Amino acid sequence: MMNSKPKYQLTDKDFKQINRRSLFGFQLGWNYERMQNSGYLYTILPQLRKIYGDDSPELKEMLKTHMQFFNTSNFFNTIVTGIDLAVEENEGIEGKDTVTSLKVGLMGPFAAIGDSIFASLVPTIFGALAASMAAQGNPIGIIIWVVASLLICIFRWKQLHFAYDKGVSLVTDMRDSLNALTDSATVLGVFMVGALVATMVNIKFAWVPQIGKVTMNVQNNLDMIIPKLLPAAVVAFVYWLLGKKGMTSTKAILIVLVLCVVLGGLGVIAKV
Repeated sequence: MMNSKPKYQLTDKDFKQINRRSLFGFQLGWNYERMQNSGYLYTILPQLRKIYGDDSPELKEMLKTHMQFFNTSNFFNTIVTGIDLAVEENEGIEGKDTVTSLKVGLMGPFAAIGDSIFASLVPTIFGALAASMAAQGNPIGIIIWVVASLLICIFRWKQLHFAYDKGVSLVTDMRDSLNALTDSATVLGVFMVGALVATMVNIKFAWVPQIGKVTMNVQNNLDMIIPKLLPAAVVAFVYWLLGKKGMTSTKAILIVLVLCVVLGGLGVIAKV
């Protein structure tokens, strides 16, 4: 008969171990079939052994449960982990359905929030600052980037204990705030991407066709219609390439490089 109520209580040592495994090993087992399932299990495996006991039926059952499909943001995965462990520590095997529902319900929203803020917004802002300063020979840019990365790691480290303390109530208490944060981050991220396209993609039409005695400046005409139209078209072309089957970012970069060299050599385009 399964012992449904475990007696083990997680300690600070457990939280440190989980955070270390999350920071350095969460993505190591990524696969196309179930994505982050093995990384998630690896992160909490020592704690599951302590909660259920080695070779126990409960442990085997929960191992099977955690090997199901899971995929969320690397920057918020320990929030799911903290809530999960709070449930398992108190409910044991009886909380299996709750844990499964929590993981399925939370991985999508947290993936959206994490990708919007930490995979798009933060790298866009701090990466642009660092790149701009580096282009001017200012070493402060790399310092800003390193500090931002360290702060993100600290944030990831602290959220585990916070989620564990709050438990399931975190989901209902922060639901509206998380939705608003996701929407705001998405809008700001789109805005920043648009601003970066206009400022960082420095390309223009160099082609100036002459019809009889009339010279037509293509770039000036485009600027009167939509300024920065060519940089936007280049970015749209890259997105279109990446949507093609079998296309990778490396192939897309090579295609853009070849086109730029050829068109630049023919005098069609030039650097601003």
